[in-house]
Amino acid sequence: MAKVLIIEDNAANMKLATFLLESAGHTVLSATDAEAGLTSARGEHPDLILMDIQLPGMDGLEATVALKGDDVTRAIPVIALTALAMKGDEERIRAAGCEGYIAKPWRYQDFLATIAVHLAKA
Repeated sequence: MAKVLIIEDNAANMKLATFLLESAGHTVLSATDAEAGLTSARGEHPDLILMDIQLPGMDGLEATVALKGDDVTRAIPVIALTALAMKGDEERIRAAGCEGYIAKPWRYQDFLATIAVHLAKA
């Protein structure tokens, strides 16, 4: 299966995402802030990154721009995990470089289906 990096500062969301991904057979890497996530992405080369948008310090949009601007991490698909669901939020998130968007709270079937689609494309 795939190696997935979750960059998420909320412990409950991290636990749920980790549980769902591991139950589906994936290996999970985790980071609780953007800087640690960027370091992990560069060193571990995950197959997919799940990026919280509202992170402390550097937010998920800035982190995605940094990932997409780096030759080492540019090709790794980034899926936004966010509670931002207002008009224009998805477009702004995609403009930063995220290939997908999962609005919180998630339904586990939709969460895993979205991940499967993006892993199949990678």
